[in-house]
Amino acid sequence: MADIEVFDKERYTLGEGPYYDPRFHRLSWVDIVGKKLWTLKEGKKNSYDVGQLLGAAVPLKESDGFLLAMEDGLYGFQEGEISLFQDMRSVYKDYWRSNDAKADKAGRLWVGAIVKDEEHGPEGGLFLHHKGNIHCRISDTKLANGMAWSKDQSRFFFSDSEKHMVFSYDYDQSLGDISGGKPLFQVEDGVPDGMTIDSDDNLWVAIWGGNRIEKRDGRTGKLLEKIFLPATQVSSCCFGDEDYKTLYITSAAIGQTGEFDGCIFRLRTDVTGVAPDYVVL
Repeated sequence: MADIEVFDKERYTLGEGPYYDPRFHRLSWVDIVGKKLWTLKEGKKNSYDVGQLLGAAVPLKESDGFLLAMEDGLYGFQEGEISLFQDMRSVYKDYWRSNDAKADKAGRLWVGAIVKDEEHGPEGGLFLHHKGNIHCRISDTKLANGMAWSKDQSRFFFSDSEKHMVFSYDYDQSLGDISGGKPLFQVEDGVPDGMTIDSDDNLWVAIWGGNRIEKRDGRTGKLLEKIFLPATQVSSCCFGDEDYKTLYITSAAIGQTGEFDGCIFRLRTDVTGVAPDYVVL
């Protein structure tokens, strides 16, 4: 496997949520604390100030826009304009915000809620949004984070960072239901953050505070490989490029002083990743 490359030397305060969209050959990510959506397309990098803490930006099915998971709701972002799509204040507590979010194959949005201040202990939940309806799929989470689905769509993976655990659930694709959650593996020396999955059903999990990516068997949780980076707070990752063999990795500079803390990295792998799914409004 090739060496880690510093892909973008800009130090993002809290870089997160990378997506590679093959339709537009576009890499996108967010800076949660910086309140910005970033895109890179045809060598040109752009940023958009959204005015709120921005947990994730998930590509839309019918356009080149995004659904933004923000502090108080879900917002559409198309042609440079932001509009409220779903007010979440009736669901979120007033000190919660959206965190990581992903779409499933049916175009439903899965979004985690976490505490946004330091006055409250860790709490939150994982919610499913579909056609204006909101359902809590996992309650009493500590820090809702990364998500992935198995190749056959029979399993759903979820990382609860404050529990230092990645869980595996039985997944009903037709209904978007999950059940039978059980710990898949526990992380030592750091916490599991964002994740992605490859075509062999192996999970690639960012380890916040552990300066690494862990490659794990999605069936057994067995540790297959550790990939170390020159950044402490590794936050998330996704596969991209034409062959889906490049792993893009985000990190956070918050509270860190290292030269590459907060940078974006990339790694050429010998496996093929899974393309993203899109939100259907």
